[in-house]
Amino acid sequence: MTDEPQILGTLPPLHPGEMLREEFLVPLGLSAGRVARACGLPRTRIERIAAEKVGISSDTALRLGRFFGTTPEFWMNLQKRYELAMAEMSAAATLDSIERFKPEVAETSPERSDPMDRPGSARA
Repeated sequence: MTDEPQILGTLPPLHPGEMLREEFLVPLGLSAGRVARACGLPRTRIERIAAEKVGISSDTALRLGRFFGTTPEFWMNLQKRYELAMAEMSAAATLDSIERFKPEVAETSPERSDPMDRPGSARA
């Protein structure tokens, strides 16, 4: 057991806009307008993503990937992880009440058994 604090479970899900803002726009000194112009997007789209008001579409992921030298999958995976985390948080009580499916073990009937185990087969 470690003495390090367990904060991962308490942090809110990472919005892709936070990644865009904190790892790309701010450190590189880029404005939303500059990125939008280079990507052929409305400035407001980049502003709204960076403000965590909207998510990243596949079209925007393609453009950001090209501009920043990442992959579209990088941006789409951020979006997917964020959406799944938010859905899990909002449906936690319902999810907890769902029992996992457990298939019943059925007895093997002679007509469904291995044909090689039948009388007259090579193994029998």
